[in-house]
Amino acid sequence: MDPEPLTGGPLAKFRAVARAHRLGALAGAGAALAAPALLGPGGVAALRYDRQAIAGGEWWRLVTGNLVHFDFAHLGMNLAGFALLWWLFVADARPRDWLAVAALAALAVGLGLYVFDPALGWYVGLSGVEHGGWAAAGVFALRRWPLEGVVTLALLGAKTAAEQLHGPLLGPALDPRLAVVVDAHLYGAVAGLATAAALRFRRASL
Repeated sequence: MDPEPLTGGPLAKFRAVARAHRLGALAGAGAALAAPALLGPGGVAALRYDRQAIAGGEWWRLVTGNLVHFDFAHLGMNLAGFALLWWLFVADARPRDWLAVAALAALAVGLGLYVFDPALGWYVGLSGVEHGGWAAAGVFALRRWPLEGVVTLALLGAKTAAEQLHGPLLGPALDPRLAVVVDAHLYGAVAGLATAAALRFRRASL
């Protein structure tokens, strides 16, 4: 029996999966998110959300605080969540829609913490933006499979409500040194939900 041609075998299947999930873009996005970790403690200190520095005019920290992490374990947890969201939902919206969600969620996290959490001195991490992506994923998924979208949003709503009532669910168990800022999750989720809803309404009205 002749060997199975590459064009119809496992390689072709992998290529099909790679196209569907945009694995090249996922690798690039993951590398971009991991790059700030190479700056070391000084780079993290220069980019993290820092209330006093922001009050002194360093407004970029409202966004860049989402891009730096406490340590490599914190980065790994955030990248794992990012990759899972990407794998499950990336095909449900255009790349520019996801970029809009990420950018506005990042800004909402920074502004929300600055306005509503005056006692918080500093913050790092991508989890707030990930919750924005989670909310947007639920909205975008409604077009493909309404039940999946509803379940996705319900799970996010339950987690966010539980965190607001009882505090962080996973952070201390995974790493006792992490003080999880649950308000960042709330601000990111609200921004992601609003952005995705606005994008869906805009596309439906065109």
